[in-house]
Amino acid sequence: MKDSHGRTIDYLRISLTDRCNFRCIYCMPEQGVQALAHGDILRIEEIEQAVRVAAGMGIRSIRLTGGEPLVRLGVTDLIRGISNTPGIENVSMTTNGVLLPKMADELKKAGLSRVNISLDTLDPDQFRQVTRRGELQQTLDGIDAALEAGFNPVKINAVAVRSLDQDYLAFAKLSIDRPLHVRFIEYMPVGESSGGHGCGWGKEDVVPSEELFGIINERARAADMDELVPAGTDRPLGWGPARYFEFPNAQGTVGFISPLSRHFCSECNRLRLTADGKLRPCLFSDDEYDLRTALREGGEAEQRAVFARALGAKPDEHHDKVGTERGMSQIGG
Repeated sequence: MKDSHGRTIDYLRISLTDRCNFRCIYCMPEQGVQALAHGDILRIEEIEQAVRVAAGMGIRSIRLTGGEPLVRLGVTDLIRGISNTPGIENVSMTTNGVLLPKMADELKKAGLSRVNISLDTLDPDQFRQVTRRGELQQTLDGIDAALEAGFNPVKINAVAVRSLDQDYLAFAKLSIDRPLHVRFIEYMPVGESSGGHGCGWGKEDVVPSEELFGIINERARAADMDELVPAGTDRPLGWGPARYFEFPNAQGTVGFISPLSRHFCSECNRLRLTADGKLRPCLFSDDEYDLRTALREGGEAEQRAVFARALGAKPDEHHDKVGTERGMSQIGG
């Protein structure tokens, strides 16, 4: 499946819900977003149908997001259905990890291929500040549960924010003793405006990946550690745009995702489906295409046509656009 710029599109990110058990300050306001009505959310069987249509058009990888996807009822059955869809090679999930101690084993048995766990700080007090209602140990327990369940790879997504003054080396060192793949993501001001949810962050808080790479190596040298080197080709790099490195002899890797400083639009391979059934060609664009109506009132031809329209509308790049009408929790990350 090719878009109008010749890029192969084989990756669909699906938001299962706009609800979450955290209130991360860059994702949603403290009181939460206005919840979608029950009838506005895609039903499990509608999501499965959307995946069947997408797979028939060339989608090979599915990522489930939220909000927090594990708060969605029926998520295990959905994973089982998606993983059994002809053409789908990979089913992954991005989660805050809180519910993994209870659910990791059943998710693995249902066919979930891999998990990405969001973790932006290793300081317990700062964790409470960022998530507004979470405890660091909950997410750390989720990481342990994912490893114990046999997920491979287990990736840690850390949003780098200058004003948080995170311990980047401590994050990177998580990859040494266990098969964890730490990825640093440049902060993206997505929402009504830069810092639109009251977090007080703006473009000045973006830490370019090249700068971050240099900081980690500088601190590694100061700690008498080896520097990061390019990761071996045998590493589980996945469907995404990260550039991967590793400490010599480490079990995991350290990746960098650079949507702003070194944007990867020319290599973009994805579409996004919101929880209320809108296809989005680009995270930074407000263009949306109504798949929900086609799923409820039309047949497969109408559904394929919506995918085709969204595909044709993918822009060449995001052109450094800042701010979208919907926040990250409503878009699905």
